[in-house]
Amino acid sequence: MMTGNRRPGPEPNAVPARAGVGLKPPHGSAILGTRPDVGFFEVHAENYMGAGGPPHRLLEAVREVYPLSVHGVGMSIGGAGPLDRDHLARLRAVVERYRPGLVSEHLAWSTHDGAFLNDLLPVPLTEATLERVAGHVGEVQDTLGRQVLIENPSSYLGFAASTIPETDFLGRLAERTGCGLLLDVNNVAVSAANLGYDGHGYLDAFPVEHVGEIHVAGYDEEPEADGGRLLIDAHGSAVRPDVWPLLSHALGLTGPLPVLIEWDNDVPDWDVLHAEAMAADAILAALAVGPRRAGAGHG
Repeated sequence: MMTGNRRPGPEPNAVPARAGVGLKPPHGSAILGTRPDVGFFEVHAENYMGAGGPPHRLLEAVREVYPLSVHGVGMSIGGAGPLDRDHLARLRAVVERYRPGLVSEHLAWSTHDGAFLNDLLPVPLTEATLERVAGHVGEVQDTLGRQVLIENPSSYLGFAASTIPETDFLGRLAERTGCGLLLDVNNVAVSAANLGYDGHGYLDAFPVEHVGEIHVAGYDEEPEADGGRLLIDAHGSAVRPDVWPLLSHALGLTGPLPVLIEWDNDVPDWDVLHAEAMAADAILAALAVGPRRAGAGHG
């Protein structure tokens, strides 16, 4: 279970069970000028670890109007070594400054011997890995004084050493640490195609009672010599047509939750990104499911 107390300060603005988008500087004037109807904005924590400047001015202005979700990409929670205490302190400063409704990180590693690798790399799913990751998640939650959500990875190859199904691993991690889970539906589509399993079946096995947020995005596809498909979690295009049905299936299992449109590369005009959010909102509105509190999980 999570230990530690919430640090003093104003309560975070709860993130609603609506569609949200990543906050991108080119969209700042459109957002602040028109105040579009979106549920929330999400930012990568690492982009706001400096002291000030235009990024902070934009985020402060947006924070006055919209709920926020903070998504970390550099904690290397799955890494073999100890967590970077300096990076964790910087993350804590961002969270304390902006008081987001949700905070999340990845089940992945991205550092080795002090070097940062510009990728989110998967981990073998073993008892030893579970022990290590649970310790790291506990350290992050204790430092922040709050629950974090851990995201399922995108995979390109399976580990022969893995002994625990991914859905079981994530469920046990949540039960052991009190963390929540971030269900990235695009990652499910990518991994299912690359590893040869059924994405809908994966969702049926997912520990949905711990899910506090859902992500969707666009993937890239590389043809293989044998005619197969290699999907890449690229975040540089619109949500692919086969990902929307997975989102509907996931929401049918979880109930209404915050849904983020991830579009981090080749960022389009604001109207294009907003239309993606409206498409996700339409799916949320159409689902005849019971209410569920956004951000719920076992704490």
